[in-house]
Amino acid sequence: MSKESINIDWLGNMAFNAQVNGHEIILDATDAVGGENRGPRPKPLMMVALAGCTGMDVVSILKKMRVEVEGFSVRVEGELTDEHPKHFTGMHIIYEFRGKDLPMDKLQKAVSLSEERYCGVSVSYRKAMNITTEIRVNGNR
Repeated sequence: MSKESINIDWLGNMAFNAQVNGHEIILDATDAVGGENRGPRPKPLMMVALAGCTGMDVVSILKKMRVEVEGFSVRVEGELTDEHPKHFTGMHIIYEFRGKDLPMDKLQKAVSLSEERYCGVSVSYRKAMNITTEIRVNGNR
């Protein structure tokens, strides 16, 4: 079993500097709660982690399938509780592909493989909340 590690250093007020894989990410809160809005909040970064993980998988799988897309994006919508501690109760992943004559069966297979076999973020999140998905090609479902 391997380990991952990150470190964050307090920058004052509500800001932190995160060291992740040799890169820096500034985390901060809004002015309303004592921050200066110098960077993203932690909970949306959970959605970034999911989108990035599954997106990288899908691109890699499609490349192996020799499916060429002109454009690809992943949008994640999260549902948060109203009460503290505010947490996600579900996330909806929208895979948006752009290109000509894209084979839907291969797109679906790539998404399924990512979700069920390769994306560790997705596997972890599914233990804590409901995750749903949707595939759109050239703006259509």
